[in-house]
Amino acid sequence: MQELTLQGEIVAHGLQFPEGPVALADGSILLTEIASGRLVRVTPAGAIQTVAELGGGPNGAALGPDGHCYVCNNGGFSWRTDAGFTRPTGPAANYEGGSIQRVDLHTGAVRTLYSHCDGVPLHGPNDLVFDGSGGFWFTDFGKTFEDRILRGAVYYARADGSFIHRAAHPFLTPNGIGLSPDGGTLYVSETETSRLWSYPVTGRGELALAPWPSPNGGNLVHGLPGYQRFDSLAVEQCGNVCVATLVHGGISVFSPGGELLEFHAAPEGYCTNICFGGSELRTAYITLSGYGQLLAVRWPRAGLGSR
Repeated sequence: MQELTLQGEIVAHGLQFPEGPVALADGSILLTEIASGRLVRVTPAGAIQTVAELGGGPNGAALGPDGHCYVCNNGGFSWRTDAGFTRPTGPAANYEGGSIQRVDLHTGAVRTLYSHCDGVPLHGPNDLVFDGSGGFWFTDFGKTFEDRILRGAVYYARADGSFIHRAAHPFLTPNGIGLSPDGGTLYVSETETSRLWSYPVTGRGELALAPWPSPNGGNLVHGLPGYQRFDSLAVEQCGNVCVATLVHGGISVFSPGGELLEFHAAPEGYCTNICFGGSELRTAYITLSGYGQLLAVRWPRAGLGSR
């Protein structure tokens, strides 16, 4: 395993716990701010513009085939800040559940597509990825309270709000989600276990589930030793999976076969997400959430763009 250090340019700072980066064709970056409840745009000059007020806790984001931005809203957190470093500490005092929201990037209009599945509330939608059929997979992280944890799941939904299906469960804090370049494998990262899982995609919204003792029907790709935590992820064009890693903050790069290839160390412990953009999709945009920064780094290989 090769150990490297993330070296690049801070293209935005003063963000309020940024997440969900999406690189746009004009060179700007969409971001969610979980702490402020906003979707914002960072211009190539580094200006921060509000796109929409979402409330709650907007988390992962992705562009849909209709050009709208789809957002996983976790329902909101409580926060603590020490010496300029901010971190979530539990659910917001007014927490009432999570949702999937759609944002018109031209008008800022927001529509809630899903807040329940088969009558069961979504607890804390976290991240999403679109497939080639116009639907999307998303993780529901669950919700962590002082004395209990609501377990999470992976869902599949249509972009028009007409269908939602629970595809895999239960998870202990599922977070990042992504598809292999051919769309045939779904990857899910689990925060508190620092495990990366994979699933064969067998049809639209359908997964092949491994039998017990797999806790969630997934195949284990890799699990880091020691105390580490996984956040969101992105996939390279060659198929490698890049997982934002907390505690020892950075980006862990895994081969599809499960080998830990590289670790790119970040300057803080809340390295939460990564997306690819720029020329030949060789720029990695990485959210450093604790200190509210967006980092741009020249990446060793090309990544997948927005689906």
